[in-house]
Amino acid sequence: MSESPPETLAQMVAHAKQHVRALPTERVAAEIEAGDAILIDVREEDERLLEGAIPNSLHVPRGRLELSADPASPFYRQELDMVRRLILYCSLGNRSALGAYTLQRMGYEDVAYLNGGMMEWKRDGRPVEVTGFG
Repeated sequence: MSESPPETLAQMVAHAKQHVRALPTERVAAEIEAGDAILIDVREEDERLLEGAIPNSLHVPRGRLELSADPASPFYRQELDMVRRLILYCSLGNRSALGAYTLQRMGYEDVAYLNGGMMEWKRDGRPVEVTGFG
């Protein structure tokens, strides 16, 4: 029995990005404004405090994404609709690509991620809300 060699993080991210649609900031902004998608922030709480957040985004930290997305989990979040468009974002796009790919593998039908993440959103001059703990 031959085992595959272990993957590095860079390889895992590259693989995820090959399988999930990356969206530019203008497309994400348009979809959110039209009410066509749910925006999910997979960053940690301290990142949201330091960097702010995209207005009206749902906070589901990457470490809790699978628990929050699995209807059989006691931590399931009903906001994570399996047939609705979900757009994930993080600081740069790597964790959100991994998360979006994971959701696809869990049966979510329409997932994407914000290319360049929060840093690109801010560079593009898009609105940011200040968040706090709690």
